Amino acid sequence: MRWFGPNDNVKLIDIRQAGATGIVTALHQIPVGEIWTVEEIQERQQMVRNEGLEWTVVESLPVHEEIKRASGNYLQYIENYKISLQNLAECGIKIITYNFMPILDWVRTNHNFMNEDGSRALLYNQDAFTYFDMFLLKRPNAEHDYSADEKEKALQFGNKLSEDEKALLFKNVLLGLPGSKINFTAEQILSLLENYAEIDNEKLRENLICFLSEVTPIAEKNGQKLAIHPDDPPFSVLGLPRIISTEADLQAIFGAVPSIANGLCYCTGSLSADPKNNLEKIIDDFGDRIHFLHLRNTIRESETIFRESEHLNGNVKMEVIVEKLLVLMNERKISLPMRPDHGFLHRVDEETETYPGYSLIGRLKGLAELRGLEMGIAYKLSL
Repeated sequence: MRWFGPNDNVKLIDIRQAGATGIVTALHQIPVGEIWTVEEIQERQQMVRNEGLEWTVVESLPVHEEIKRASGNYLQYIENYKISLQNLAECGIKIITYNFMPILDWVRTNHNFMNEDGSRALLYNQDAFTYFDMFLLKRPNAEHDYSADEKEKALQFGNKLSEDEKALLFKNVLLGLPGSKINFTAEQILSLLENYAEIDNEKLRENLICFLSEVTPIAEKNGQKLAIHPDDPPFSVLGLPRIISTEADLQAIFGAVPSIANGLCYCTGSLSADPKNNLEKIIDDFGDRIHFLHLRNTIRESETIFRESEHLNGNVKMEVIVEKLLVLMNERKISLPMRPDHGFLHRVDEETETYPGYSLIGRLKGLAELRGLEMGIAYKLSL
């Protein structure tokens, strides 16, 4: 399971009792771009080991915005990244997850969608986001990114909102990064967006390949695996470029940097948010590049709305995916680390301040379901 460190309301003892054996975490207290020292890594490792667990996967070793833009001190930040990789290797940590999404790691418009049973889930509504972008954030030239029909639907959506609901939508979209309880402000976002005014998909992909060309040889030498997380959602938001959204995107970066150390965090939730993505084919085509698994499910209610669903019930045929992954692991003779990504907020956790998607019971339920599915399929296949 993912753990956000000592300030996480979900404790390591809770995670161990949920049945997990490994921890996915990061040194969130270190500013992005600075070096992760051996001492700080070992301190976190010991903290985890004291509770009978092991830190097995880094999520994430964040990439500085100047690297994404190839501007400012980006070369120094790349060197710092290399040193952090080396230090992680010295501590025996071999799987490093990261993303290359500009500014916002992930976006949802509703963090408290009410399911029929009263549990709560994450949801993305494109009409809500368009309304936020054009009429709340008031991003310059945002109107050029939407059709007349999209703008009209957004306006109709927004006209039904109270002032409190508009404020909540604004807060939801600009929620801070995982591990943080600080929201971005409109001024911060608009300023950051200006830095990407001249960067399109082609330029951002070029910058990613430049970054990978530098850091992948270090990872390869250390026996480490880099696992890039797909864009979430897998389409442009705020006019920003997106380059890890499709099978073609994956082919482009793996072809440019062919080392197996340059790999993928296979996130069924992010990839399935675009119905054009064939999740089974991605396993077939890039199975040797898959180094880490995020298993979660989504339901697409319409062309403009998708939401998180139960791990075994949604648009993702999880039984098919798990079977293909078990066959892949058997062929590669490895066991890929997996975490049950996201989870519903159940009533018992509502009074505990937990990050959306990261409450204990929702993830425990997902972990139990996925482990049961895995064991049943493994027995059927005699693996």
